[in-house]
Amino acid sequence: QVQLAESGGGSVQPGASLRLSCAASERTYTMAWFRQAPGKEREFVAAIRWNSGTTSYADSVKGRFTISKDSAKNTLYLQMNNLKPDDTAVYYCAATKRHLIITTVQDHDRYNDWGQGTPVTVSS
Repeated sequence: QVQLAESGGGSVQPGASLRLSCAASERTYTMAWFRQAPGKEREFVAAIRWNSGTTSYADSVKGRFTISKDSAKNTLYLQMNNLKPDDTAVYYCAATKRHLIITTVQDHDRYNDWGQGTPVTVSS
């Protein structure tokens, strides 16, 4: 089982930026960020295929969020710019040792390992 540890969450005002990090205990092949707002289901945010660097984003974050990786550190990042109150949620890092087809990375059932989550609050 891959251990995942998120960090970087916090409370910010609308329009601000945050960068989330997720350190993995070992190499994985597809990693993603999901989020869950109070009273809502967990939703896909972004994913990256480790070898190719191919990325996928939810429509709600395209142009504002950027997913990236540091292969040497087995670390995943999520740069979040122009944050909005609707971005308020607990953000979870997810990983699998499978090379997921990019059209399937939004399905949370395809990920085996999950972090504990880091909260992000966007409020004025």
